[in-house]
Amino acid sequence: MNIRQKLAQFAQYQQTVRELNSLDTRSLNDLGINRYDIKNLARNMAR
Repeated sequence: MNIRQKLAQFAQYQQTVRELNSLDTRSLNDLGINRYDIKNLARNMAR
């Protein structure tokens, strides 16, 4: 994997974390997401 791909993955990770953190707890619960799981979820989505 080259540096461009790594940077694109990191950008996607950051965007996912930002978007999920912007949701309120009720919205996250509706999606079945715990606030503590956001970083792990974002990491998995960026792969």
